[in-house]
Amino acid sequence: MRARLVDRLAELSRGAGEPAVLVDRPDVTVVRSGGTVLKAHAARLDPAALAARLRVAAHPLLAGILLAPLAGLTGPVDGRHVSSWPYGAAVAPDAPEAAPWREAGHLTARLHATPVGRLPGPLPAMAGPANAARAVTALRTLPAAPEPAPATAALVLRAWEHLPAWARDAEPRTQPRALLCHGDLHLGQLVRHPAAGGPWHLIDVDDLGVGEPAWDLARPAAGYATGLIPAADWAAFLAGYRDAGGPAVAPGDDLWPPEVDVPARAVTVQLAARALVDAATGVRALDDTDHDLLAACARIAAMGDATGDGTGSGGPS
Repeated sequence: MRARLVDRLAELSRGAGEPAVLVDRPDVTVVRSGGTVLKAHAARLDPAALAARLRVAAHPLLAGILLAPLAGLTGPVDGRHVSSWPYGAAVAPDAPEAAPWREAGHLTARLHATPVGRLPGPLPAMAGPANAARAVTALRTLPAAPEPAPATAALVLRAWEHLPAWARDAEPRTQPRALLCHGDLHLGQLVRHPAAGGPWHLIDVDDLGVGEPAWDLARPAAGYATGLIPAADWAAFLAGYRDAGGPAVAPGDDLWPPEVDVPARAVTVQLAARALVDAATGVRALDDTDHDLLAACARIAAMGDATGDGTGSGGPS
């Protein structure tokens, strides 16, 4: 099925150059031809919400922040809606010292500061908490299997239950914020455009929407807390965010702002749950990063309940 989808995308983009598959996963397929990139989005995504997200990415207020699409949503192609984008050069995985952490923080702050009322709507909710809940639900509903071990899965689920209900997408937050958020922010969501030395832009609007801006800091924060991201990189991200007036955390030099604590725990559990599901379904084996996430879940489970308002306990997990 996915091979046919890749072929269809290649046919659609052939006029731009020789097609090359950039990503081919169950939930997303991306094909590049010359300067054009076609993305087949996950079938679960609501096309109306996705179209609204594309309109936001194309809006002049997001110029220089989000990479703008080349056109609106098309399709479906083999049951998947397709968007088209200019090609941008991704962060080089073999040059971590050149990763644009400060630029990522700066772009994130600018995204959060965009006035939502001036954007085309209706804007959906930022999908971060819903994605975390979906990963945990997938773990809960796994059939009995030798991998992951039941005790390991239970540990991740205990960590999840220690989170406040709003972070589990179980109920609205008591004092919700409604700022423009990316929803799935990590270093892989940045590209240079134009590719040859152009400025950095954020990509991937599948989870874009209004919500709690601290969630966009959660994945790099979780990486720092688990030792997967060096402290200097996390500090550079935070400095870039604060220097640009980012509203998710208070000014200062605190490397663990209380606002990021609950979202970082939630994303840690999400990534661990996803890794266990992948291992159980034969997608890939657990690696060292996954074991670090599982160890962090054990610490989260041992901490007890997080505070209900999302202000955390004052230290990385």
